[in-house]
Amino acid sequence: MSQTTKTHLIHDRNNRGHAQIDWLDSYHTFSFSSFYDPNRMGFRSLRVINDDRIAPGAGFPTHGHRDMEILTYVLSGAVEHKDSLGTGSVIRPGDAQIMSAGTGIQHSEFNPSPTEPLHLLQIWILPDKQGITPRYEQKAFTPEEKRGKLRLIAAKDGRDGAVTIHQDVDLYASLLEQGDVVNYHVQPHRYAWLQIAQGIANLNGEELRAGDGVQISKEEKLEISTNTSAEILLFDLG
Repeated sequence: MSQTTKTHLIHDRNNRGHAQIDWLDSYHTFSFSSFYDPNRMGFRSLRVINDDRIAPGAGFPTHGHRDMEILTYVLSGAVEHKDSLGTGSVIRPGDAQIMSAGTGIQHSEFNPSPTEPLHLLQIWILPDKQGITPRYEQKAFTPEEKRGKLRLIAAKDGRDGAVTIHQDVDLYASLLEQGDVVNYHVQPHRYAWLQIAQGIANLNGEELRAGDGVQISKEEKLEISTNTSAEILLFDLG
């Protein structure tokens, strides 16, 4: 069940949609494909967070997108990406990758390893304008840049080395070890979403586990910590 606490709403990992085929095990934070929940249609411009595990040597064949900002965040393994812009790349843990689908783009994503499973988050954000020229961008961030602190990895203005996203969103990533604490102030008239990507984290004293998401709708001071280890994504949303 979702629970209301202060000015945020916890979206329990156990209430996500789930789809499983022979090569893909996918959990959907928001309504996606055959999973529909009117209370999980996205939050602000954030539309999709899919937690995907892909078998060795398998993946998504070439398919199309339009008018969406698509980010791939790899947790373990690697993704081989190819698209109709001519991009050929490998996305690994620590990379920030974004594809602006704009007027239309075709792409494929595969696990190139014959033995190692792939674990990633697929994130879709609605763009602030439609019909833009499709583009691809990828940058690498070291673990040290994210360890015990919030590292900006995507932003509308591409500041501080972040990839550029066509929406009023700042996306931060952090790797937390036991005893680490990060603080963040959600400003008035802003919103936020906290996604626990891996491990166990505490938000203002409440325990959250991998797959949990927290919807923050009012000004709030966030204190995020862990008693073990965690990897988190924090979206600051217009």
